[in-house]
Amino acid sequence: MGLYDRDYARANTFASQTNSRSEAQIVSFVKETYKLFAASMMAGAVGAYVGVPLAGTIQAMFWPLFFVEIGLLIGLQFVKNKPGINLLVMFAFVFMTGLMLAPLLSVTLGMSGGASIIGNAFAMTSVVFGAMSFYAIKTTKDFTGYGKPLMIALFVIIGFSILNIFLGNPMINIIISGVVVILFSILVIFDTQNIMNGAYETPIDGAIALYLDFLNIFTALLQLFGIFGSED
Repeated sequence: MGLYDRDYARANTFASQTNSRSEAQIVSFVKETYKLFAASMMAGAVGAYVGVPLAGTIQAMFWPLFFVEIGLLIGLQFVKNKPGINLLVMFAFVFMTGLMLAPLLSVTLGMSGGASIIGNAFAMTSVVFGAMSFYAIKTTKDFTGYGKPLMIALFVIIGFSILNIFLGNPMINIIISGVVVILFSILVIFDTQNIMNGAYETPIDGAIALYLDFLNIFTALLQLFGIFGSED
């Protein structure tokens, strides 16, 4: 499962900056964020496309590639304010996430109706993401103060995910996937409101937050659809 440790407690660090930003600056910030998010989606798709034929090799080199992926995510925090290199590192990271998703995509494609399963998972993810984004904009409820509870929930899920690597319990996997869909759906609201409030330091921060929300919902739904669509 493509879960990532994100420092949600930092989301309000720049709240004081929000007050000093004009409405025009925030609008510009939001537009840039969503442009980068869209570009990230395309880069991730390219990574998946390249990775599917290499799924066996990627699976065999999972841990080295995983650490490269996490290293890029951490490194992005150090270069996000450096024009040029920040985009290079960001796209390298999202490309890697696509590569790392390739083994799951390959297994799903090997199932009866595998392409439909992937298509349905992506369509459902898009619906959930769009609905949560719309709700975040329209609701009068403020979700931006939920950073710490969401971070705790994320750590709990990561812990159970690691535990289930050793247990290999399908039922636990189903439960975890279901909880991931719910948690990251809430995080779409959380991140969207923070982006709209200009609470992130850079558009890259907001774009990656949204990208990881989408990626984790898609991965969880793909696992669920794959489990229930399997003939085994």
